[in-house]
Amino acid sequence: MPRRPLLAAAATLSTLTLLTACNGSPEAGRPNTTPTTPTPTPTAPSTPTWTAEEQTAITAAKARYIAARTAVGNAFKQPAKANVSVLALAGNGGTWATTVAAQLDFQVKNGWYQTGDATITGLAVRSVNLKLAQPEVRLTSCIDSSQVVDRYQANGKPVPIEGDNGSRHRFESRLIYGKSARTGRNMWFLVDEKTTKTC
Repeated sequence: MPRRPLLAAAATLSTLTLLTACNGSPEAGRPNTTPTTPTPTPTAPSTPTWTAEEQTAITAAKARYIAARTAVGNAFKQPAKANVSVLALAGNGGTWATTVAAQLDFQVKNGWYQTGDATITGLAVRSVNLKLAQPEVRLTSCIDSSQVVDRYQANGKPVPIEGDNGSRHRFESRLIYGKSARTGRNMWFLVDEKTTKTC
């Protein structure tokens, strides 16, 4: 793919301190009637709380995402030898697999290949829905492709790239859990991915 790359925040709550006004009473025996006003408690940012079942799905989906992206990166190093079965077994499916196949075909037709590896520098969960017919996990990733270079098969020289859209991109990805046609086993598949902006 030409230049295409591949947390929940912890919050602390401040201790609530009540400030009491200490005004001396002008006359002995008279109570101090100055009212005390408590300081409002800071609100911690909300973070999703996942069930044990959701957390298991998230862990498996993240691992599959990394495996799928790694397989695609390896395929672009030798696009003419790319194996659709290997890509599928790594968890590439749906419209994402179609996009990858088209880009591999483009590389072969133009006599290109890639060197270097993209790095996933951030991976966060957007949503989890295990109640669907095909359970779904949506992820947001930041991928750094600064080490990836398109080269000509004929001489190994870099392919000139017009314009520069940066090397770090944010991606929105959808993974679903379903049965593999090749193995008959249920597994997570990366089925859709779109870039939204730089990161």
